[in-house]
Amino acid sequence: MTGSIKKIRVVVAKPGLDGHDRGAKVIARAFRDAGFEVIYTGLRQTPKQVVDTVIQEDADCLCVSLLSGAHNHLFPEIMRILQESAVDDVLVLGGGIIPPEDVVHLKEIGVKEVFGPGTSTVDAVKFIRANVGDRS
Repeated sequence: MTGSIKKIRVVVAKPGLDGHDRGAKVIARAFRDAGFEVIYTGLRQTPKQVVDTVIQEDADCLCVSLLSGAHNHLFPEIMRILQESAVDDVLVLGGGIIPPEDVVHLKEIGVKEVFGPGTSTVDAVKFIRANVGDRS
């Protein structure tokens, strides 16, 4: 028998003080049901804890869920720590309540896409597969 096919590994993170994780749990289940390996960090993670999880879990994708309005602080910090840790092969996505005018800046710092409320989980799965490669 040949070796097993490596599944896409996705870390779903809730950094900062935001305590609303229903959306993160919905997306985590949708990713699991699509055949991804999902690691959910839980609530109130620091940017360093998020990046440590990405490294320890050898993640292909990091999905950061933010509803607190702290996206202009937390995303740059996560991207800085990823860069300092020489992690340049992880697809970084955002989700939650992020104003369109802020999405431009987030993409400039390396966030590949931002999914707002009402985005289909099917679309998010397709996006990850298209940008990571379907290994599941």
